Amino acid sequence: MRYVTPDQLPRPVRVDHAWIPMPDGTRLHARIWIPEDADEDKPVPALLEYLPYRKGDWTETRDHERHPWFAGHGYASIRVDIRGTGDSEGVYTDEYSESELSDGESVLAWIADQSWCTGDVGMFGISWGGFNSLQLAARRPAALKAIITVCSTDDRYDNDVHYVGGSVLGVDMTAWAGAVFAFMTRPPDPIQVGRDWRRMWQERLDGLSLPVATWLSHQTRDEYWKHGSVCENYSDIEIPVLTVGGWADPYHDTVLRLVENLPGEVKGLLGPWAHQYPDRADSPGPAIGFLQESLRWWDRWLKGEANGVEDEANLRVFVEGYRPPQVRYADVPGNWMATPWPSPEVGAREHRFDRASVPVLDGWVTVRTAQHNGVDSGRFFPFGNDTDLPPDQRGDDGRSVALDSEPLAEDLTLLGVVRTRLHIDSDKPRGQVIVRLCDVAPDGASRLLARGVMNLSARQGRDKEVPWAPGTAETVEVPLTSVGVTVPAGHVLRFTVSTTYWPWVWPHAEPLTVRLNLERSSAELPRLAPGRVPSADEVTFEEPEQMEPKPKPASPPSPERTRTSREVRFDVEKNTWTLDVDPGYVPMKVLDNGLVYTEDSREIYRITGDDPTSAVAISEWDVRMRRDDWNVRTTTYQEVTATSEAFHIRARMTAESDGELIAERTWDEQVPRTVG
Repeated sequence: MRYVTPDQLPRPVRVDHAWIPMPDGTRLHARIWIPEDADEDKPVPALLEYLPYRKGDWTETRDHERHPWFAGHGYASIRVDIRGTGDSEGVYTDEYSESELSDGESVLAWIADQSWCTGDVGMFGISWGGFNSLQLAARRPAALKAIITVCSTDDRYDNDVHYVGGSVLGVDMTAWAGAVFAFMTRPPDPIQVGRDWRRMWQERLDGLSLPVATWLSHQTRDEYWKHGSVCENYSDIEIPVLTVGGWADPYHDTVLRLVENLPGEVKGLLGPWAHQYPDRADSPGPAIGFLQESLRWWDRWLKGEANGVEDEANLRVFVEGYRPPQVRYADVPGNWMATPWPSPEVGAREHRFDRASVPVLDGWVTVRTAQHNGVDSGRFFPFGNDTDLPPDQRGDDGRSVALDSEPLAEDLTLLGVVRTRLHIDSDKPRGQVIVRLCDVAPDGASRLLARGVMNLSARQGRDKEVPWAPGTAETVEVPLTSVGVTVPAGHVLRFTVSTTYWPWVWPHAEPLTVRLNLERSSAELPRLAPGRVPSADEVTFEEPEQMEPKPKPASPPSPERTRTSREVRFDVEKNTWTLDVDPGYVPMKVLDNGLVYTEDSREIYRITGDDPTSAVAISEWDVRMRRDDWNVRTTTYQEVTATSEAFHIRARMTAESDGELIAERTWDEQVPRTVG
């Protein structure tokens, strides 16, 4: 990493704060990094990152790495807190709500109208900011000329934190809902909003709702999910799009879909990374000079510089080499390659299943897996923490039905989506089938490459429920996540089939038995032409560069960590499996304005025996903020369980100021189970 000091930037930078008025009178708060000499005689283009994650504390470190850097290279770089979050007024209602997007249009228009702005604005962001960059681009506001979307999705239903393959995501439907619930309890900072902070905070607390109840109330792909899913009409996006993702991130398929389907100027960048900006990536790496790549994009589309970005291949992709299964990596082996997408260099290779790890009777195998199968699935959102990535898969492989190939006679490079076709019969009208693809080394180590889920009642479309007719066999397609990897000669391709995958997927109410016909089932592998070997210099990037970190103020010692970041426990007497996770977002942060921010969060997933209705997912948060005589604390607890008829949600929240309890609420809600 190369660090840049303020005096090394091409242009000196100042920092402004501003209130941006919305049509209904609500004001959103903005921090603006801008060249000191920018004015009506020397205006600059602008960049917007628009998030609910609190520019004043939670993203402060990340913001400092990039916003002043962009400003020093001739842009006004702006962070705005979404309505009801951070220092902005109003009440947050839901992710990507109509008010969030219409406010976003107003923010873009306000920026373009400032005397220091040329009128041309770009948007960028990772995750939430990548989502709303795409969504706002689809609304075609006049000022928005280009976007960079990182680790985002075009499909809010089937490729986000709520559902997968039409099934409820147990691991992040509940965990992320608990996190958002906690996030929305935090007050604005008096240093920005003054004495009005208490009134604004009370308004937020009074407006609290349970995100998980909202999300579970829409178990099929209905209008709720279509809103904000740009895959509904790719042609809505006409401006240039740079879409960026990482193989370790759950949204990486979006890069391939956007490059293939957007009608305008689009480029894809798909690396080895987790859920991080590519200049920050340290597990997995290698990181790249992403700020420099972004600057080339902005210079071309916001300043009109003829730098040739439009002439590059529409997909630059990192093809990973072999690495043993580990929960954390530094730099992974592999090479970058440049290709059109869809690539003429990738062809479909049929892969047959001719043997199984269980007895085969007249061509059929029986699949009925333990409820705790999936405890080795890894974190849904790997951020580069110590235990985020999936460990050796031999445990989950053994709990599933494994379909192994013969050892490969030569290296096999896969690039794209792996698709499986399974001819099955189910003994229940509802249930799910999970398929995983692993690379098994000669020593038996099994590394997860891809996985896919199919809710059987969603097999004819995610927008409808069609129960299975037990005793009737059908062929269903289960697409897996895309891959870019070389499997070495001598290794084995292992497909596994299971009926459970806890806590990744919430179990249906009754244990399921599926029969699988091997002869009528197969996989389609996206094989890169054997003669096509990416070279070390085919795609190159500059060294990662960021602003020099701020000096750390004197601070009290960080709270001592009292538990591991990820622990799997089995209570033999109770036949109970527990996954205990510390997500490790922002344990402690001390800012140069005197704010001390700490949070403690925990996720617990538990299931007992062969009873799918014993599944429970718990989210706990404790957030504290203090400066001088200002001292606030919020705590949240959320517990989700399910019977055969309904999901049951219990939650509570407390808020304190200077040790005095100012708000306390409890929830006890039920949501009927349909497809979920």
